[in-house]
Amino acid sequence: MTDVGFYARRYGPPPREGRPAFVLVHGLGLSGRYFVPLARRLAAGGASVLVPDLPGNGRSRSVVRRAPDVRRLADALAHGLERALPPGPVVLVANSVGCQVVAALAARHPHLVSHLVLVGPALDPGASGARQFVRLVADAPREPLGLLALAGFDYLVTGPLRCAASFRHALRDAAAAFEVNLSRVRAPTLAVRGAGDTIASVAWTRRVADLVADGYARDIPGAAHAAHFGAPGALAALIEKFTSEQFTSEHSTSEQSTAGEPG
Repeated sequence: MTDVGFYARRYGPPPREGRPAFVLVHGLGLSGRYFVPLARRLAAGGASVLVPDLPGNGRSRSVVRRAPDVRRLADALAHGLERALPPGPVVLVANSVGCQVVAALAARHPHLVSHLVLVGPALDPGASGARQFVRLVADAPREPLGLLALAGFDYLVTGPLRCAASFRHALRDAAAAFEVNLSRVRAPTLAVRGAGDTIASVAWTRRVADLVADGYARDIPGAAHAAHFGAPGALAALIEKFTSEQFTSEHSTSEQSTAGEPG
């Protein structure tokens, strides 16, 4: 697909003005293919869904000569969305290092974002690169075999050198910009982790939700780091509720009840 300037998959009805589309953003070295189960479930509910391969990854590998850093990926995605979708904000759903990309996008291009859903937000600025790698290895046995096969193929397509360069970019962004970008996000944000996720810890996921202006944290039982692949039905239901007026109403009622209780 060329209307975003790089490859992307579409699911559901054509996007139309006045109804935010869902854009699903993959993690480091991968493609959008592992978001297909979630995309299909969101589309079955009537949503328009766009699943890109970010520049330098998967079927968009040849779009750039070198692995872009997080800021450049965010800007490329923002410009692509402006070209491909009707005017108006979108719901950004990201996994792992893709969360750094959409956080940068939301901070730099806030008019494009209706809601953020950060699934297994990584990388944790408090963990070293070696520790992050150990966490990734520990997570692998907890993921479905189908995901491991898909991810292995994607890493080969993207290439080990680009994956390594992207990892270095992500580490630098985590150390210098990730938390700053999150603090600038004004869109309602849901930080989600699979209960078995070894990469995005409970403490870090809660901190992500606390850093944004309007943040919430939820766990999904029976899933690991890639909860969108391991539990796509549960995540789709959570996202649909989060982006509905029902979620806002329930949260406002809960806040009012809490405020009325004695301290």
